[in-house]
Amino acid sequence: MQGLAQILSLVLANTVLPAAPLVESGVQVSETEAVSGEPEIVGGEEDRYDRMTLPVHIGEHGPFRFLLDTGSQSTVLSTALADKLALPPGQSRTIVSIAGTQEVRTAEVERILLGKRSYYGLEAPLLERGHIGADGILGIDSLQNQRVLVDFSDNFIAINDTEKIAADRDFDIVVKARRRAGQLIMTNADIDGKRARVIIDTGSDVTIGNRALQRALARRGKIVETVLHSATGQQLPAQMGFAERLSFGDISITNVAIAFADAAPFKKLALDKRPALMLGMRELRVFKRIAIDFSRRKVMFDLPAEFEFEKPSGFAF
Repeated sequence: MQGLAQILSLVLANTVLPAAPLVESGVQVSETEAVSGEPEIVGGEEDRYDRMTLPVHIGEHGPFRFLLDTGSQSTVLSTALADKLALPPGQSRTIVSIAGTQEVRTAEVERILLGKRSYYGLEAPLLERGHIGADGILGIDSLQNQRVLVDFSDNFIAINDTEKIAADRDFDIVVKARRRAGQLIMTNADIDGKRARVIIDTGSDVTIGNRALQRALARRGKIVETVLHSATGQQLPAQMGFAERLSFGDISITNVAIAFADAAPFKKLALDKRPALMLGMRELRVFKRIAIDFSRRKVMFDLPAEFEFEKPSGFAF
């Protein structure tokens, strides 16, 4: 779910770029690395859609740029990278992308190295690099039982073992979440007076809302038709709109751009009947940093020194 989609120039353009899949894959963290109390800090790098990529090694090869995607349930490789490294093929699998399901090839990945932290035993789906926008995707299957911190101010990513991390008081806002199929879902968000469920999606530069949310908001303003393109090459019609205010914890984000669509991951996660959205990087970047603690089921936010923003979105108290 990728980053379920990247939309170029937001509402002003009809051209959209790819999304990543919602899939499941087994992965193991090495015993020696898992017990380390030190956070693994890697240099983050923005791609042209404001998403964060990080250096990853495949075995002894690399580094390669992988998209950090807390909206994707599986780690994914580009077809070009798998072919370049001559990775052994795995079994074909059916994956769920933003636009539906599709059968794809997989490759056997013996070891992925992120800094000093190793992950073993993946059967990774293969997708075209042109659709992914990177050499691969680091999904939440590689991040379970850990806390992922994305620091937008200093442009780095830190991955900690949950039992070794600092206290929650280091963050301005702490929101409890529920876990479903590996995803953390904030269940008490409010969008223009309507209760909604929210997933943090670092792989998408735009926020995606389901049709239930669109109906609940009953938008009377101008709706711009667009198309979402998935990482599998499929397309999905969508309508761009705005919400005045998204609130969770003790904070509100104003002027939230939302692409409303019948995105397949909502149904996969049983989030299609009630208002829900996947919060993309356009809105997330108004924070100084965010942390997602998969084990303790918490999402944490730090506010920037200044709280007032005019564009593209801002805070309100």
